[in-house]
Amino acid sequence: MIFSSVLGFPRIGAHREVKKAVEAYWAGKLSAADLQKAAADVRKTSWKSLKNHNVDLIPSGDFTLYDHVLDHSTAFNVVDVKADGVDVPSCEMKKWFDSNYHYVVPELSDETKFKLLYNKALQEYNEAKELGITTRPVILGPISYLVLGKASKEASANFQPISLLPKILPVYKQLLSELKAAGVDSVQVDEPILVLDKASDLDKQYATAYAELAPVAPKIILTTYFARLDSNINFIAKLPIAGLHIDLTRAPEQLDDVLTAIKSTQIKLSLGVVSGRNIWKSDFTTAIKQGQKAIAILGHDRVIIATSSSLLHTPVTLANEKQLTEQQKDWFSFALEKAEEVATIAAILSDSQDPQVAAALEANRLSIAKRREFEHTSDDAVRKRVASITPDMYHRKSEFATRKEVQATKLQLPKFPTTTIGSFPQTKEIRSARAKHGKGDITDAEYDEFLKKEIETVVRFQEKVGLDLLVHGEPERNDMVQYFGEQLNGFVFTQNGWVQSYGSRYVRPPIVVSDVSRPKPMTVKWSSYAQSITKKSMKGMLTGPVTLLNWSFPREDVPRKLQSQQLALALRD
Repeated sequence: MIFSSVLGFPRIGAHREVKKAVEAYWAGKLSAADLQKAAADVRKTSWKSLKNHNVDLIPSGDFTLYDHVLDHSTAFNVVDVKADGVDVPSCEMKKWFDSNYHYVVPELSDETKFKLLYNKALQEYNEAKELGITTRPVILGPISYLVLGKASKEASANFQPISLLPKILPVYKQLLSELKAAGVDSVQVDEPILVLDKASDLDKQYATAYAELAPVAPKIILTTYFARLDSNINFIAKLPIAGLHIDLTRAPEQLDDVLTAIKSTQIKLSLGVVSGRNIWKSDFTTAIKQGQKAIAILGHDRVIIATSSSLLHTPVTLANEKQLTEQQKDWFSFALEKAEEVATIAAILSDSQDPQVAAALEANRLSIAKRREFEHTSDDAVRKRVASITPDMYHRKSEFATRKEVQATKLQLPKFPTTTIGSFPQTKEIRSARAKHGKGDITDAEYDEFLKKEIETVVRFQEKVGLDLLVHGEPERNDMVQYFGEQLNGFVFTQNGWVQSYGSRYVRPPIVVSDVSRPKPMTVKWSSYAQSITKKSMKGMLTGPVTLLNWSFPREDVPRKLQSQQLALALRD
């Protein structure tokens, strides 16, 4: 039998329950006990939903109210929590590899004293167990944790966080041994830096660390994602681990090398065949072929079918989408739907005779065929325009020296001009007016008048404080990406497709579904109005094409280069 596995699940709640609870707690409107209850309710719902979708290996310990790396730092005594509450300087945030999630960077020094203040993985394992659900705890591996950290201001010269490995391993041994004593069968240990080139220099550290951890731990499933292992598989295959997870949605070409490396070992292979990064429905035919290849070499007992990464990068469920057309909904798969895909693919590879499994396979085949048919249609005008891009279009019409003189004459700015980056705060009043406009409670004309007043307030403030180059404050923009996507052909939008960016900051990424073009001006109206009410120079603001694409869910049937070029041409206009 082939087991199915989900590496992690969105922790925001299907209706953003966690965001609402956290922000209510910050505002003093919700007690700590009620906050924890809201969190427990979301965890309970997630675990039960995954079980109901027939997932075999359900994750626990991956939930967080803010950030899982920050939780890890707190549990390991890296963040100094004062007796009267948290009173520490802000830490840097950094993108979690090439995803749009941001983690809080651990700050480490020679003086860092690791100790296990609480075992979060054990707590959530026991919490799920009380509900009658057996889970697989998830923890961030020791080497990835240290490498993803940075030297604090107190660190000595030339300090490298990886030098703390001997100090941190005893804490990991305590954490893992407590899990084993509690009856945990296997544990997911995330080591995402194994897909980076720098990991090749850490082979000795990996050998040392896992030689110490394996004897006291449950079965270790070493987990990687977002890219290929490349030559790092050579030393990984020698580690005393029970299983290895690889991402086949981002790096399908690595399968042969990994199978060759672990063939003569007892290591199980978890195949990430369902994307944890994008929202397109999985092509069962491709996933099944990958699974069959692995089974032919390793056997059924050594293969697991899984999501490519945690599903925290996807919205919770398509069930909450009421405005997408039936055709559009048939293209997509959110977290819960992906869980069902994983379970179905595993069942197919286990030679299930269940008629529902056979029906799901046929439905997927038809759905993928319809999507491919749609993908073959294109906007000829957009494609021809991209094809006609010339080398000259990649260069400015004038050199900087020439532009500088023209700008100096036109703008008449002082030697050291002052300005701001662009957007002013999105106030409660702005959010309220936007919501009323969306519901039809106020007319377009009334909303426009409201926005004009907001812009004038921002302009007068900048004039008052003496800024030289002004901005209009962007009160009309709901989001730096969504705002533009809503005005471009080729995008679709969700009602509840929320994804965590960091903390309680959630976004609804637009989805690129076809060729992109600009049907009408997007920013001229508001920039022109802002300039009309001041004698000072006014900046226009655009989100760049690469950011627009990377902060959206991109197409998978055409290269990102083509999608970036189409966006660039729209912005060029």
